[in-house]
Amino acid sequence: DDERDCEVGTPDKGAGRAAAAEEAAEEEAEAAAEAEKEDEAEGEEEDDWDALDVDAALEAKGLAPSDDSEEEEFVQAPAGGLSSKLEALQEESRKAREEAERAAREKLDRLYNFTPKEEEEEEEESGEDSSEDEDEAGKAAARLEREARTKAAMAARTPDRLRSPICCIMGHVDTGKTKLLDNIRRTNVQDGEAGGITQQIGASFFPNETLCDRMGSLLAKNKVAVRVPGLLIIDTPGHESFSNLRSRGSSLCDIAILVIDIMHGLEPQTIESMNMLRAKQTPFVIALNKVDRLYGWSEAKDRPFIEAIEEQDDGVKREFESRASAILLSIAEQGLNAQLYYRNKDPREYISLVPTSAHTGEGVADILMNLVGMTQKMFVDRIMWTPMVQCTVLEVKVIEGLGATADVILANGTLKRGDRIVMCGFGGPVVTRVRDLLTPRPLRELRVKADYLHHQEIDGAAGIKICANHLENVVAGSACLVPFKDVPYDLEVLKEDAMGDLNKLAKAASEVNGGLGVYAMASTLGSLEALLEFLKTSKIPVSAVNIGPIHKKDVIKASIMHEFKPEYATILAFDVPLTKEGELQAKESQVKVFTAEIIYHLFDQFTKYMADVRLEQQAKAATTAVYPAICKVSSPDHVWCRGGGGDPILLGLAVQEGTLKKGTPLCVERRGQKDPETGLQAYLDIGRVVSMEPEKGKQVDVLKAGKSAAVKIDAVTSIQYGRQFDHTYPLYARVTRRSIDAIKEFFKEDLSKDDWALLLKLKKQYGVI
Repeated sequence: DDERDCEVGTPDKGAGRAAAAEEAAEEEAEAAAEAEKEDEAEGEEEDDWDALDVDAALEAKGLAPSDDSEEEEFVQAPAGGLSSKLEALQEESRKAREEAERAAREKLDRLYNFTPKEEEEEEEESGEDSSEDEDEAGKAAARLEREARTKAAMAARTPDRLRSPICCIMGHVDTGKTKLLDNIRRTNVQDGEAGGITQQIGASFFPNETLCDRMGSLLAKNKVAVRVPGLLIIDTPGHESFSNLRSRGSSLCDIAILVIDIMHGLEPQTIESMNMLRAKQTPFVIALNKVDRLYGWSEAKDRPFIEAIEEQDDGVKREFESRASAILLSIAEQGLNAQLYYRNKDPREYISLVPTSAHTGEGVADILMNLVGMTQKMFVDRIMWTPMVQCTVLEVKVIEGLGATADVILANGTLKRGDRIVMCGFGGPVVTRVRDLLTPRPLRELRVKADYLHHQEIDGAAGIKICANHLENVVAGSACLVPFKDVPYDLEVLKEDAMGDLNKLAKAASEVNGGLGVYAMASTLGSLEALLEFLKTSKIPVSAVNIGPIHKKDVIKASIMHEFKPEYATILAFDVPLTKEGELQAKESQVKVFTAEIIYHLFDQFTKYMADVRLEQQAKAATTAVYPAICKVSSPDHVWCRGGGGDPILLGLAVQEGTLKKGTPLCVERRGQKDPETGLQAYLDIGRVVSMEPEKGKQVDVLKAGKSAAVKIDAVTSIQYGRQFDHTYPLYARVTRRSIDAIKEFFKEDLSKDDWALLLKLKKQYGVI
């Protein structure tokens, strides 16, 4: 069968080979035909190239090769389809050769220019150091440039161009500050205020025409010409905005009105305002307000005071003179000279007192004339205009349709829309651009909602509302600074300057008290400064400070004091609200929060709290603290109970030195024995004083030197009078290191000089270290 299969298969194989040979022959014939066609096409192309003058074409395009360039020898491409493949292979090999050469060159460069890693790091560090040095040098140069430009601007000032003086109204609560301002302005903001007390800072601009109109006949009478463009009056809650109107420690306020109620005289806040004005060397006039309250006063509406007083009865004149003299005397007690303005011959030495009535308008013209006259005659240098911007943020408010806005007082210079400004922020300096400058319409306050006027630029002095981005975290009371566009590093310098005040306050507060003290908070930078100054004079230590509402994080920071001095785990917040989360955290952390809108109230609250804490601490420390005392048994006959077996000792004792108190532990000498630890005289503890009776039935807690009493001692079981001691032994108060520390901390003020001397004597006697 197999052989048959082979035989059958053989013809099939032969037929297959013949077919394959035929196919191969056909393919070769096709390939030859294609090759002929390609040769013909190439021949045609060569004819075309021969017809084209290549050099002429390249010259026309400006691409002709230079004469010295080597001419490449023309090699005819091999015929057939292999030519394109060879060209591709040559291109690839050329690229590979170039890549290999480039890699080799890089390796050689790296070998020739080799530097160890350490050197590279050193170079980087030196680069960083040099850049830091450059920054410092740049900042120093920018500071010098700013100083030079400021000096040049100050030198270029002229009396021909004055700015509006900035005036503050200060005084005690309810003396009529806002009412007086209302009368000058002829508006009624007072009705819109809670309880008639100013709640926000406002600024009102009084143009030149208004001042002339209000002064009326006084101008001609006193031959005064109004040269200032107007008067910018800041209406303040008490005196806080005066402390906000500050520029690196000096006041931006040019002149102030101190309002005194003629019926009440000088009050605490009046005196504080006086001290503030003296500290900042700010000139001021005193408005002796509420003269219409004098008994029998007849109204002379809006008339100058000299004319109004002439129309009064003799009784009214006498009462006025008597009250004015009393106030002049109380001002003299504060170390200031004052005189009624129409009798004041020397305004430089004496402060002018101007009697006024905010209700009926008497004396308002006089006070305006005094303000304008003083600034024009005596303080021209202060109110000359300069292009250097002096600006302070009074308040930051979110307004519907405008977003976060900053109410600022531009004291001097020009502020333009689009200016870049730098301000102090809670999280660092705030750099932004002025989007819009708004001012209230003339004779309207910034506090009262009204349509605003939009400006491209504003000259000082003016109350402006600035619209810009990122104002939410700006600190009220901080300076608003404008960097020079053409001075490199000036922006960096101003960033440091803007944050300087806040950083200085925080640093000073924590450094002074070694980090121990209360947590102080206020609404603005100026009020924080005032609060810290007040706490310093009140000897209340401060550990940390912050500005703005009391949040949870503030309470947590204050609670740290529980670990050191629990009584200082308190927050003293001046004119700021307590948030809900802050309140919950305060209860949880046992942190006391005191808030007040008047500094004095804050002080009173904290003083009361500290007194309560002191009593509590003294009660706890009473058993530990031992007052120094030396006693003697008054007589051997005055021993009524000898003790022993748990009985008390009852005997008559006379206090020779110091103070014997209930609870004092007493001891006697162990004659002839030395203390093994100190090598000094050994002492035997008897027990504590339980009660003292100088007279029968009359018990006392304290027995001073020279006094005697029947004293009951809760004696140690083994101690008995007549066995370990007798009437010849003096009895000493047993003082230890712990008891001395307790005395020093909680009862220091109770000990006299003699008591301290005795305590030192007993300390040496017992060998207390």
